[in-house]
Amino acid sequence: MAIEYAMLAGGCFWCTEAVFNDVVGVVSVESGYTGGHTENPTYRQVCAGDTGHAEAIRVGFDPEKISYGDILDISFATHDPTQLNRQGNDIGTQYRSAIFPATPEQHEEAQAAIRRAQADNSQPVVTTIEALGTWYPAEDYHQNYWDGEGRQNGYCMAVIPPKLQKLRKSFANRIKSANS
Repeated sequence: MAIEYAMLAGGCFWCTEAVFNDVVGVVSVESGYTGGHTENPTYRQVCAGDTGHAEAIRVGFDPEKISYGDILDISFATHDPTQLNRQGNDIGTQYRSAIFPATPEQHEEAQAAIRRAQADNSQPVVTTIEALGTWYPAEDYHQNYWDGEGRQNGYCMAVIPPKLQKLRKSFANRIKSANS
């Protein structure tokens, strides 16, 4: 099995990671930082908003089970791509909606996915397509956050379940728990 990767930003990485951990064909999800200028940034630095990095996820997937386009469509369905530099109460460029394609084919598919998302939204989609830069994994305590202490975190309890409901509603055939 050849694994491909999608790097996406759509707000808090705890919230986007929780969505993709339950998608058929996804074999790994890592929270981290990309798109900025600071080398080896920390969570505190990224949250301060002056590193240029976005909180992002690196989704490893089996292209025989799910396409890159499907990954992007799920991302668009589970965050608000019309909010510039924010998702809900999370405000700043570190919470921007962005796609970081690894190949020319991924770049073309990102453009197509933005067009599909725009067709589904009355407001302009502000998701950017950015050059793939260095990937910096987030600190260990951020990984698999929802499955760990995230269910004890009030912020996560307010934000993640609605995203998971959107996933289940729009992509029922793509849910691991529904296919096991």
